[in-house]
Amino acid sequence: MRRRPTLALGLALAAATVGAGALAAAKRSAMPGHVPAQRAQAQTALRREADEVTTSQRDALYAAASTWRAPGDETPLPAFAGFANAAGSFALVNAGGPVETRGHPFFQAIGANGRACVTCHQPADGMSVSTASIQARWQALGAKDPLFAAIDGSNCPSLPQAKASSHSLLLNRGLFRIFLPWPPRAKNGTKVEPEFTIEVVRDPTGCNLDATYGLKSANPMVSVFRRPRPVMNFKYVTSVDGFVNVKTGMPFDRDPETGQRVSMELMADAREPTLKSQAIEAAITHLQAPAPPSPAELAAIVAFEQGLYGAQGVSTGAGVLDEAGLDGLGPHALEKAPAGRLGDNTHEPVFGRFEAWRDGGAGGTAAQRAFRASVARGADIYMNRTFWISDVSNLNSVGLGNPLKRTCSTCHNAAMTGMDLAPGWMDLGVANKPWADPRPDLPLFRIVCRPDADPHPYLGRVILTHDPGRALITGKCADVGSITMQQMRGLAARAPYFSNGSARSLAELVEFYNRRFQIRFTAREKQDLVNFLGVL
Repeated sequence: MRRRPTLALGLALAAATVGAGALAAAKRSAMPGHVPAQRAQAQTALRREADEVTTSQRDALYAAASTWRAPGDETPLPAFAGFANAAGSFALVNAGGPVETRGHPFFQAIGANGRACVTCHQPADGMSVSTASIQARWQALGAKDPLFAAIDGSNCPSLPQAKASSHSLLLNRGLFRIFLPWPPRAKNGTKVEPEFTIEVVRDPTGCNLDATYGLKSANPMVSVFRRPRPVMNFKYVTSVDGFVNVKTGMPFDRDPETGQRVSMELMADAREPTLKSQAIEAAITHLQAPAPPSPAELAAIVAFEQGLYGAQGVSTGAGVLDEAGLDGLGPHALEKAPAGRLGDNTHEPVFGRFEAWRDGGAGGTAAQRAFRASVARGADIYMNRTFWISDVSNLNSVGLGNPLKRTCSTCHNAAMTGMDLAPGWMDLGVANKPWADPRPDLPLFRIVCRPDADPHPYLGRVILTHDPGRALITGKCADVGSITMQQMRGLAARAPYFSNGSARSLAELVEFYNRRFQIRFTAREKQDLVNFLGVL
């Protein structure tokens, strides 16, 4: 690895907490260019509260919540498992068969704060983590649960960690603090000159202005707050067709080890190219490990993640979805179907055909038949109901017209997941004003772009945003607020929704689109869409 101009500060800060041997190991490892700076901040907020609860006390409390997977839980994960939720139950299939969790690096605490990968990627929560589970953990252990580690499970590590108010974004919206170096770092660790300045307009968490953790600290960081993405169905998420991002005209990033092009859809800002590099960053930041996992640990984590397929398995309204006679529902359908296919209106709808349910389907109660008919109507709305889409960067701005009359499936077009088969990031308006929901709980930034920079196509060169998104990685003005699209499976298990948790329910998710694009859904159409999304 070449010597990095920013590495000396990171190593100096980290050396106060970790030994020289660990530092040498970290330096030898293939850490992405922005991670050493993150590592330095992570090591300044090592967790101490965990020492106050004995292992036996914690295990007893976790045992009372039968679906919660604690770090070190040695209960095997079966090849097929179901987990109840308000809409029925989420089902998870492991294509590799049952998993022995004893000693498995996904399930063991491999960092300094007592967390494991499973802490934030719970099987019962659609391989993410729901606010319902987060609140239950607080009730059981408060800040002593590793979930609430100060580094990113609190609004800022400098706050008093025993107070619920210090963890309000995690408790209320399921948001973890994502801290990224400013200015951005290239893949080799060198600084990227940004096309804009970033000013903190409002800082309710205090972290962006914090002397230790903020933008003007010795190790400058921008703090934004995001939901953990589900760890499942990666056959689809990592599928890539071609080598060029059609939204930007730029080549996709490469896997640093194989040289193959990657989809750039793993993370909200596309900063990590592979599951392996994502696991390295997660271990260093979220788990506060002093060095990356070993090659064997990384291989085990990636193999486990690649074998998981998840979707709603049982619908309270419709019944068992794997047995519904529909080819797009349930986790086994995801396991069997090929990736990389475009859903269309005639031959292959995104989530399969729902004609069998259009009149309620055969069997079941009258209530079940009515619910199935509602789901089928929701599927029709998703695929066929047109509305005017306007001012979405990297959609309207790439020559398709503004406004553009299309459907939900225009963007959410990838068969089986509802992702975008033409990967890339778009600014839908979830984080940027004037379209973003009022969020006084989130930081607000003013972005001022240089006169010579390409502006945001619809917001110009002065932008107010809760999260600059991809622009925190590229430093480009046109990328401000752009986020990569998420998959739409297992939604009922993992509220809230959107990268910043702005939709607490599927009803709020539907209403955001209804308001953003002035669709004017009727009350029945909204409920039909909610019912449809709830069975995915």
